[in-house]
Amino acid sequence: MIRYQLNCDKSHEFEAWFKDASTCDRQLARRSLECPVCGDRKIAKALMAPRLAGSDKSEARAQPASEVPAVQNSPKTVMAGNMREQLRELRQKGEANCDYGGDQFAEEARRIHYGEADARGIYGEATESQHDALVDEGIEVARIPWLPVNDA
Repeated sequence: MIRYQLNCDKSHEFEAWFKDASTCDRQLARRSLECPVCGDRKIAKALMAPRLAGSDKSEARAQPASEVPAVQNSPKTVMAGNMREQLRELRQKGEANCDYGGDQFAEEARRIHYGEADARGIYGEATESQHDALVDEGIEVARIPWLPVNDA
């Protein structure tokens, strides 16, 4: 089991437990989660960073990144660096193994989903409304923060 801090579009924060990370991502993409405060279905993971409280490992817990002090070489800083490296690696793998659909991404995703085009990995650009329409149709898509190629 894994616990995530989540935020709705109206900035209400709450936590939820999931079987694993992919289960959480799938439910977020399908908008099957709902804010317990306002019922909003635009839910996203809150940034999390580990908190190491004392030397007793039983005291360690995750907390929202907004509550972690920003100091040089803090776990938050290290985690951000690791995330940037992982996002860089994800971009390289995506570009090497998937077809670029550009601004026609949503239409090509539909063609693949409905069997009108060969099944394959694709990436590209989609507006928020195009993304929402794909999710509403049951087409599995994910938003990935794409770092610029020249991002150091």
